[in-house]
Amino acid sequence: MKVLFIDSVHRILEERLLSSQFICVNGTHLSKEQCQDIASDFEGIVVRSRFKMDQEFLAHFPQLKFIARSGAGMENIDIHYCEERNIHLFNAPEGNRNAVGEHAIGMLLTLFNRIHLANTEVRNGKWDREGNRGIELEGKTVGLIGYGNNGKAFAQKLSGFDVRILAYDKYKSGFSDAFVSESTLQNIYQNCDVLSFHIPQNEETIYFGNNEFFESFKKSIYLINLSRGKVVETSALVKAIKANKVLGACLDVLEYEKTSFESFFDQELNSDFKYLLDSDKTLFTPHVGGWTNESYFKLSNVLADKILAFFK
Repeated sequence: MKVLFIDSVHRILEERLLSSQFICVNGTHLSKEQCQDIASDFEGIVVRSRFKMDQEFLAHFPQLKFIARSGAGMENIDIHYCEERNIHLFNAPEGNRNAVGEHAIGMLLTLFNRIHLANTEVRNGKWDREGNRGIELEGKTVGLIGYGNNGKAFAQKLSGFDVRILAYDKYKSGFSDAFVSESTLQNIYQNCDVLSFHIPQNEETIYFGNNEFFESFKKSIYLINLSRGKVVETSALVKAIKANKVLGACLDVLEYEKTSFESFFDQELNSDFKYLLDSDKTLFTPHVGGWTNESYFKLSNVLADKILAFFK
């Protein structure tokens, strides 16, 4: 079976496929058009996010049997077209779930204790203890929207902080466990101090965090988004911060992200995003929640497990 690697991934995936008689071709240096020119006999594609796997692109691969996405989200793949052609899709949310859980904890503790702000102040010669008085997680109620791999990993990390964790998942039931209590959205609206998104981007979840969503909370909340940028409507978040409905936000992902993350700041930044950048109530990271040395290996190893198990 011949596989085209469109994006760079950990070498363990190629090594394990080669050992099982797969033919692996490095296409990471090729343009989209060049990939299409050589596509006719490839049966597999390995990708992160460099190109959209849409019908126009995939139509050049008549022999395609699978797409392996090194990561969790599948929003850049035309899933319906793949189903029509019986192209099997592999992703690896198990590979970076621990990284996402730890990153969410780190962002939340940093925001609660103003670590990012205090660090800058001390470096600039300002020693302000009272202005950097933090708040504690203990006793808070944390709500999770989505309880898949990443949501559960975050809940496991949180469980040692003596918090109450509620989880809502539209597609699951009966999932209460040692870490969370299954909840309705209404119960989350009524009780939460912290809200964290752990859902994929699709037609149902784009702008889940809109004006109506933020206005539904009984208490002012802290927001965490390590899922996908378009899950939260930026204008609604700005409005909620100004109205004190959102006391602070940890954002690893942003509505304005492009397919190529590295070109993010090439675009003109709108006023809502500029507001968030200037606010001391926001904390940003550049979509690296699942981006660790360990997860780099795990993502590829998980994909190897799934591909080899399926085709054996």
